[in-house]
Amino acid sequence: MATVAHCLFCFEVLAASLEKGKHLSLRRVEDLWLRYEAKDEVGNRARPPQDASDDPGHDVDNEDEDESMSEPGTGLEESSTDEDEPPAEQPASPSSTLRLPSISRLQAPSPASASSSSTPSTFSASSSRVGLDDSSSKTSSNTSLFSFEPGSQQQPSPARREEKYPLFVTWNTISSRGHKSLRGCIGTFEPQDLSTGLENYALTAAFDDARFPPIDSSELPSLANHITLLRSFTPCTHPFDWNLGTHGLRLSFTYHGRRLGATYLPDVAVEQGWTKEETIVSLMRKAGWTGRSRDWKNVSDLRAVRYEGKGEGCKWSTWREWRAWVDQQLEEERSKR
Repeated sequence: MATVAHCLFCFEVLAASLEKGKHLSLRRVEDLWLRYEAKDEVGNRARPPQDASDDPGHDVDNEDEDESMSEPGTGLEESSTDEDEPPAEQPASPSSTLRLPSISRLQAPSPASASSSSTPSTFSASSSRVGLDDSSSKTSSNTSLFSFEPGSQQQPSPARREEKYPLFVTWNTISSRGHKSLRGCIGTFEPQDLSTGLENYALTAAFDDARFPPIDSSELPSLANHITLLRSFTPCTHPFDWNLGTHGLRLSFTYHGRRLGATYLPDVAVEQGWTKEETIVSLMRKAGWTGRSRDWKNVSDLRAVRYEGKGEGCKWSTWREWRAWVDQQLEEERSKR
């Protein structure tokens, strides 16, 4: 499932894009992260245990994943609301040639045509500010944060099979007092190759979540990233056929001649303190239903799908410390030539 290396890769992609530079590949990030962890494990053996209260990041990063998705099979647009901090509306960005099957968190409801099709489909969000092709980026100097030479003495791990997952990429800002605020989130139910899926959605969540202005370089030190990979999709036999804290939930139903739907990731209901019924009602309102709460059972053709997904997160400081170590290793390798 999701790993810290996946989060580091998203920071690589975002920071390189903002600096108009190149980023390390996902495979290279994974290999270097393993080396970095091994270095830390050796160092920790020589140091006394650190009390958790002394950890500067101990009280931060309790990620909140309240997601909005489009539903394969219906061409639906689904939406959600953030009860604590509703985002201000932002002007739509110019169109672009990049089209991604995407699902944005907390997007306001919008009309969706009625459909009874079962063919998977999603709606697209365009990236108007960031190209994903490294070949068009300017190469940075040897002292740049993104300098990298493939001729490193460290050999990459053997080729491994590329796995595919439905996924979410979330960006949050962390205040100096540890308060977390959503900054952008885009995801998809369609399985993605991790290397391309994480790259695409890291940028789309950063620059094309319509509820927020694009992230800029001044915000990097306050950012935290969270990745959720989804699995085990199972149709529910009834709307309560799922477990709080274990399953995410997708609902779809027909309302006023339109097929609507929405989803919450596995941790949302528990974090909000909701019962199963409260979660269902919230999801239906997120999708655009405006009926009375007690009437939720009366909607037409209500369907539920449960799924699992464990996330992983890290802060900018983690990426920055790791990246400084990477640059130091590369510089040492160059000096030996």
